Amino acid sequence: MEYISTRGKVTGVGFIDAILMGLADDGGLLVPAEIPQVSAETLKQWQELSYQELALELFTLYIGDEIPRDELRALVDDSYSTFRDESVTPVRSLRGGLDVLELFHGPTFAFKDVALQFLGNLYSYVARRTGSTIHILGATSGDTGASAIEGVRGKEGIRICILHPHGKVSKVQELQMTTVDDANVLNLAIDGTFDDGQRIIKELFADVEFKHRYHLRAINSINIARILAQTVYYFYAYLQLARRGETAPVSFSVPTGNFGDIFAGYLAKRMGLPVNKLILATNENNILARFVAEGVYQPGEFRGTYSPSMDIQVASNFERYLFYLYGQDAASISRLMARFKEEGSLSIPAEKLAAVQADFAAYAVSNQECLDTITSYYRDTDYLLDPHTACGVAAADRLAAPGEATVALSTAHPAKFDESIRLVGIEQPFPPQIAKLFDLPQHQQLSPATNEAIAEKLAEFF
Repeated sequence: MEYISTRGKVTGVGFIDAILMGLADDGGLLVPAEIPQVSAETLKQWQELSYQELALELFTLYIGDEIPRDELRALVDDSYSTFRDESVTPVRSLRGGLDVLELFHGPTFAFKDVALQFLGNLYSYVARRTGSTIHILGATSGDTGASAIEGVRGKEGIRICILHPHGKVSKVQELQMTTVDDANVLNLAIDGTFDDGQRIIKELFADVEFKHRYHLRAINSINIARILAQTVYYFYAYLQLARRGETAPVSFSVPTGNFGDIFAGYLAKRMGLPVNKLILATNENNILARFVAEGVYQPGEFRGTYSPSMDIQVASNFERYLFYLYGQDAASISRLMARFKEEGSLSIPAEKLAAVQADFAAYAVSNQECLDTITSYYRDTDYLLDPHTACGVAAADRLAAPGEATVALSTAHPAKFDESIRLVGIEQPFPPQIAKLFDLPQHQQLSPATNEAIAEKLAEFF
């Protein structure tokens, strides 16, 4: 398997070089040169596989023989041995026709663990095998940072710096990052939003000389390995339903701000997974929902919400979808992204919008509707939704047809967002792994949200 850039000037890149490159050197995002196809017969053969066995089969499609199968199996087994549920990502029934896919059984209680436990082990493997220097730089709206740090903390040959928006993540998210006192971890709390952090990351990675000088590697979902790892749980969810005798195409409702999680679902569908609808759920930072409705991609006013991990205006994975929307025409993508950088918005013609609306349905969930959904499902089903999952469930309630098999992605344990849960009068016990964080000292540095300030911090750390 080879990887190419959405902007056309990077081609023929192998898997290991792709994960080391992160952002393509031409400023685009890496995608597989060809999307592997999975037949209905193969899906049936995979029906009884464990999560680890399924991950091995899917990763092999994208890695080929670059990593020997026995070594890849060991990476997969190590990555998911840290999960608290033997199914890794179990499906739970909420009501007739609606299930939740619990993605929060990893060490930091968030869906990012599914990809970042694997990517952390993968980076460690590559460092040992190739002698590569691994200096990870990432930005987080809350969950990526904790998951990334947990994936690489203490690993020899790896250092990691994570930017998070100061005061704009939940307390548990902040503690999961900043109570880590390992020498290879640097937490920078920036005076700005996640979008500021993401912009800084992309611009520093786009400075190829700077990236190479400091051996920067990506942990955000600009790294294609993140997307590939997330396709696994779409397949696994479908196969769990198939074991129950539900083999019709399944709809997925996905709470998303950065477009990575739902792009993984889109990729799974392109691979042959029987997907009916991909329902894109946003909060009041609704740039993606507006794009699906109107064909205009333009950031609006930033709003702090009860689902802070989705408080994102510019979705870094959106370019990957545009690449396929435009028939893998890299020249068109280069023009579109240049226009977006210059003008702050882009629009697509009517025929393209029709294609978008065939690929996705979308719904923006208000703050109050998010809380109301948490309240009603807790009352009616005794199941406690975190506020991001509540957005996905609310969108499913709005857009899924009655009786249609729908899976809402449950992206975090509710204990990570207790501030929102308490607003509706629900008290929850904290898992012991989270409760102990409140007694630990924090380690973070404050920084202006500028390229220059971050570059200076990196020069000192790396």
